[in-house]
Amino acid sequence: MEIVKTVDELREILKRYKNNSIGFVPTMGALHDGHISLIKRSHDENDIVVVSIFVNPTQFLAGEDLDKYPRRDEVDKKICELAKVDILFMPNIDDMYTGNDEVKVVAPAVRGYVLEGFIRPGHFDGVLRVVCKLFNIVKPTNAYFGKKDAQQLVLIQQMVKDLFMDINVVPCELIRDNDGLALSSRNVYLTQEQRTQALAIPKSLKSAAKKIGMGELDVSVLKALMSETMSGLNVEYIAFVDREFNEINKIEVKNSIILVAARVGNTRLIDNIWI
Repeated sequence: MEIVKTVDELREILKRYKNNSIGFVPTMGALHDGHISLIKRSHDENDIVVVSIFVNPTQFLAGEDLDKYPRRDEVDKKICELAKVDILFMPNIDDMYTGNDEVKVVAPAVRGYVLEGFIRPGHFDGVLRVVCKLFNIVKPTNAYFGKKDAQQLVLIQQMVKDLFMDINVVPCELIRDNDGLALSSRNVYLTQEQRTQALAIPKSLKSAAKKIGMGELDVSVLKALMSETMSGLNVEYIAFVDREFNEINKIEVKNSIILVAARVGNTRLIDNIWI
């Protein structure tokens, strides 16, 4: 595995692989089994696997956990080595951002400013900005993103389409821990008691899915059920959308997503289920 720190060095190395398919997994580190599942799929479908680790400052809002975001570079390097990553790209901020007057990428005015975009205004501007940069550096054949960050995934797919990028964005299934909690780098913030409380989130999604399986498609009924299940949590939103992120009042099977954002203590968690 080659560990690369600068854009110029990575571009030089990638010249060796111009005739190979490149799979790319962009991450912010603190790698877990969810990331590893993306790397494994990338291996299955490409000649070369590139992973990036970069805690992107432009997607954090004032007062968020940029400084506290979990960083464990040496462990992440070992995980990537064991996962047989070919190239690990670990740039610094100065290499990724050249100044205060850069050309920027702006999220769509509607889909970029609802749900996560409403709670965290400007967040998706930062996400799309850094992903655009990484795509232009790596020039991957396929790029792998988890469905856990559903809104992010849909917006990246839109960016690739709108900007005519020759990249295939591959959605990958959300990975859960044995207790049902969606894997997240932020789970390390939870105490054991808080983790137990957080299980109400996947439990609410599972109960909604079960109800849908029994024929209940009315969003108001499903939302009430989920609210009751998560009554002990600080729920920011329970949302029902189609795959284009339009709000819906009735579940459309094979075209719906149920999304949840909630705080457990000081930790903000998101989860979803694709129906």
